[in-house]
Amino acid sequence: MHQAVLPLDGLTYQPIKPFIRWVGGKSRLLPRISPHIPDRIRNYYEPFLGGGAVFLSCATRISGHSYLADLNDHLVAAWVAIRDYPAELDPLLDWYSANDSKEFYYSVRAANPVSLVQKAARFLYLNGVSWNHLWRENSRTGAMNVPWGDRKFRRPDPVTMVSIGRILSRASIHAVDFREALKDFADGDFVYLDPPYLPVFSRPGFEKEPTAKFNKYTAKTFEMPDLVELADICAELSRRGVRWVMSNRDTDSVRSLFPNDEIIRFTAHRALAAQSRREVEAHNSPEALIIGRS
Repeated sequence: MHQAVLPLDGLTYQPIKPFIRWVGGKSRLLPRISPHIPDRIRNYYEPFLGGGAVFLSCATRISGHSYLADLNDHLVAAWVAIRDYPAELDPLLDWYSANDSKEFYYSVRAANPVSLVQKAARFLYLNGVSWNHLWRENSRTGAMNVPWGDRKFRRPDPVTMVSIGRILSRASIHAVDFREALKDFADGDFVYLDPPYLPVFSRPGFEKEPTAKFNKYTAKTFEMPDLVELADICAELSRRGVRWVMSNRDTDSVRSLFPNDEIIRFTAHRALAAQSRREVEAHNSPEALIIGRS
């Protein structure tokens, strides 16, 4: 039996925007996604959290606990700091604002802070100032390597951060792989999945030259074997009566992995341009919303 949705104590809910801009974020697609999210959710799972637009949009539907995860430990540090250490995070963000410059950006990018709060503040600064708000990691060293974006740092709005922190009071947040994040679930739970989209290849004979290939949110990239394993997990979710929704690119290979599920196909505007013409996303990119059938 579904439990009633309990409001967050003392919080008058209004739609909350993510505190960062994240490549592949789903803020613009919420009108497409939201109708397929249950009105009542016991526990909520999201193993590819990113900017968390979908989670923030449906927080009031969740009566139990939220299990949030992402493999990017810098991103996870920011989420945890907003929840647990707002008083320590706030002055650091002000300090970054006061010292912001091109030279400062590169010195911060080269740094490697150890404490969670310092790591979180550095992440928020680099994400806010980097080219196209991109976070990309070197596959060998794991170092963030995106150039300066020629913009001033605009720190996350303090009011938004407080609201998000209160929502996160009923959430666990971990830097783990999706396999680890999806070990436990039951009837009445809901899972939203937004894995990194696999590269799109252009012409026959040019299979090694993808037209859009950004999937380096972490040093470990998400590849086809990962998507196959994720599809197997989704099949298990359906067998156990757990509702789930996945966002992905609309391709033959993606559709073939989910033959028994409902697939809603549409086009979505992509604002991100990569650093060479070969990597640019189509303005109207084919998108698939996969609705699990139990």
